[in-house]
Amino acid sequence: MTPAAEDPLRFAAGLYRVQGRIAAVIEAANRDTPLTGHLDDDAGRFLPELCAVVQYAAQAGPPLLSEQARARQADLPTTAVARLSVYWAGDRTSAEDYLSRAMLRPYVELLRSVNRASDRVHRQGQCPFCGGSPWISARRDASLMEGARRMLGCALCGGEWPFGRILCPACLEGDPAKLPSFQSEKHPAVRVEACETCSRYVKSLDLSEDARPIPEVDDLVSLSMDLWAVEQGFTRIEPGLAGL
Repeated sequence: MTPAAEDPLRFAAGLYRVQGRIAAVIEAANRDTPLTGHLDDDAGRFLPELCAVVQYAAQAGPPLLSEQARARQADLPTTAVARLSVYWAGDRTSAEDYLSRAMLRPYVELLRSVNRASDRVHRQGQCPFCGGSPWISARRDASLMEGARRMLGCALCGGEWPFGRILCPACLEGDPAKLPSFQSEKHPAVRVEACETCSRYVKSLDLSEDARPIPEVDDLVSLSMDLWAVEQGFTRIEPGLAGL
């Protein structure tokens, strides 16, 4: 592991601990009164717990994320709920709201664990359960005829779903000539799968020969590839755990 990856990994580990505590509160609330899957009905029951993500990001996040979190700490409860509702609605202008995504993840993971559908809009290229966008792609073993299967990982509920190998999840471009992929000798199992039509990309891990890599860890260790992709004019469909 490179020294540059230490801080992002430390931040991600802390974020998981915060989200774990939130998940325990939401699970207890669901036992008392089942969640509805409608954010407007459910969010008010545990809003203070969700705001712990903002507090943690303000204290321990990367500089830009920390600045955004400090600004949100002053939000009134009505403003905090409104921000979550805008993200929940799937408006493209709020699609990169990392903090709202991190706040809502324990809630949506609980919905998935009890198989309770949310009222989010589902679009092609997004998670079939919750409508979240993919933050990672993984190539896994399949038959010789199929080649490696491409699985997309949901940034919101943590689930996976199969997706076409030659298809952009963001704009559904299917022309191979417009879908370049890039690799680095430092991270041979990682690729940047880009789209020249919409200038978006998803990080991809090759698990077809070795299934041991952990996507969350390998993504953070290979952050240099994200920085390179940004320099080339590409934007990640959904940021990873470090907000990049």
